[in-house]
Amino acid sequence: MTFGGGYAMLPFLQREITARRGWASEAELADYYAIGQCTPGIIAVNTATFVGYKRCGVVGGIFATLGLVFPSMVVIGAVATVLGAFAENAYVRHAFAGIQICVCVLILNAVIKFWKTTVKDRASLVICLVVMLGAALLDISPIFYVLLGAAAGLLIGHVRGRTK
Repeated sequence: MTFGGGYAMLPFLQREITARRGWASEAELADYYAIGQCTPGIIAVNTATFVGYKRCGVVGGIFATLGLVFPSMVVIGAVATVLGAFAENAYVRHAFAGIQICVCVLILNAVIKFWKTTVKDRASLVICLVVMLGAALLDISPIFYVLLGAAAGLLIGHVRGRTK
């Protein structure tokens, strides 16, 4: 159970998929997140689907998706029936305010871990900073940034290929 949506699940997925289970490398997981951001649906669900597919094909993708979604649906259904009665309670509101801060920290932790594995040279640093600046200042779809990063990566790879 997590608060904060798909992004809040990223640190948990990262720990389970790379550290505990070894189902994907950090680089592969970063690729899954990028693709999951571009495809319809929740990024955590998309990532689980990709990992399941990598491990066991279509059946693995289906079961990974169901394994991530079904328990959440059950818990959300149960919580929703009870939470409505307590949503205006001051203690509940304060608890959720604290939870929101923790979610930000968990997401920041995932960003820091991915920073260490993906920002490897000046070119990747520039791509990262341009996208961060653009995301902070412009109201553009994340798909644009992913496509921009892909194009920049292809261009950099082409230029580096020439020099080798």
